[in-house]
Amino acid sequence: MGVILAPMPRAGWVQPETDQRLSDHISIGVLTRVFPPDVVDKVIAQAGRIEQRQRLLPARVVVYYVLSLALFNDCAYEEVMRMLVEGLSWSEGWATTWNVPTKAALFKARSRLGPEPLELLYRASAAPLANKRTKGAWYKSWRLMAIDGTCLDLADTEANDAAFGRPGSKREGSSGVFPQLRMVGLAECGTHAIVNVALGGCRDADQNLTPGVFTSLVPGMLMLADRGFYSYRLWAAAQATGADLAWRTKSNHVLEITRRFGDGSFLSAIYPSQKDRRHGTGGIKVRVIEYVMDGRSEPGGDETTYRLLTTILDPKRAPAHELAALYPERWEFETALDELKTHQRSPRVVLRSKMPDGVTHEVYGYLCVHYAVRWLMHSVAQAARGDPDRLSFTRTLRVARRTAVSHPGFFPLRSSTTPSVKCTPSCSSNCCRNGGSATTPARSSARCPTSSSSALSTAVRRLRLNPGPGFSLLK
Repeated sequence: MGVILAPMPRAGWVQPETDQRLSDHISIGVLTRVFPPDVVDKVIAQAGRIEQRQRLLPARVVVYYVLSLALFNDCAYEEVMRMLVEGLSWSEGWATTWNVPTKAALFKARSRLGPEPLELLYRASAAPLANKRTKGAWYKSWRLMAIDGTCLDLADTEANDAAFGRPGSKREGSSGVFPQLRMVGLAECGTHAIVNVALGGCRDADQNLTPGVFTSLVPGMLMLADRGFYSYRLWAAAQATGADLAWRTKSNHVLEITRRFGDGSFLSAIYPSQKDRRHGTGGIKVRVIEYVMDGRSEPGGDETTYRLLTTILDPKRAPAHELAALYPERWEFETALDELKTHQRSPRVVLRSKMPDGVTHEVYGYLCVHYAVRWLMHSVAQAARGDPDRLSFTRTLRVARRTAVSHPGFFPLRSSTTPSVKCTPSCSSNCCRNGGSATTPARSSARCPTSSSSALSTAVRRLRLNPGPGFSLLK
């Protein structure tokens, strides 16, 4: 019979009074401030993923592990877990060394967790970041929001192909190289915070997924959208939320003029069908702004006419030239998608999950990490009294990765006023200023990448809300 030798404690070490394990102390730096353990435990309970017995990989650890996979997307599974636990120890007492699980154990742990906790975590935490002091996030009293869609390449497996499908190809009888997931999102223009998404297969139309993000619209928002999103059904559903809208529509959209305003815009109505238009039933009043971009057409060519529909019927509240200059703010969301797909995930890289459930919670992991990085950028911009657009996303992402390695094993207290977390006055990591009273990360030295001097990158030029020499209103 073999003899099992138990590890002996060193001199001065004592047995812990609780049954906590080393894995319970995992922290991932700035991400833990945005997604603190109490919120993670709450969503795990809501999803019904509380363990019935003690495991090497409890659900909380697996949630933080999935976030870390999105943060360190170029590292192997085991290496990501190793970075989470490296350097951790008991604050007092002693315990045996925590071994890094195998790739198979990590796969089973992610399968047990399922996609629901990550989705609940994202939806419980993602919210607009801008306050009244945030530059570039407001038009008068409206918070600027935008909607857009994109596709993500997935691992080439039969399960992903069956669940999400492949895009078509120009070659007859062939299809795309990789399965794809389609995502429609709602983002805050000034901070690039993606606050809601709807996921589907690559064959699902954007308009079919769009109603899923309207739950985040509230009065006081002004949502911008491209012409591809316009339909009577979506317009009515978005307007019912109480938010104001400024959407582009097709230039050949039949819109009868019922009243012309002095700024060149006019009142009209949209209808669910041609029959309703003929009979004047089911119409929704809209204000229409038509304009052309100066210098955009080829010599001798036709100028492109832009048409905007808005729910703001009073031109005094939002003059036509201001709304025309405001519409390009919608492209801020395309910049946010570029951050997510190119800089955070890396270009030409497919998601690593080979099963549909793994794909779903990997996507939500990426969204959570992007939101946390954008939270950090907004916090730094507030401290520096700058515009979040003038901060480098890539540099801030590197800061988040460094904090995951250099600040392990510490869970700050959660703030009740922000989605971030406050540190206690005795915080040993010195990640807050003024004795823990600030909610923005510390700027510990002049060379810190999060400081106002080094974090400000090349300025992103923003459109001014005045007519200027960029477009001409049509009257």
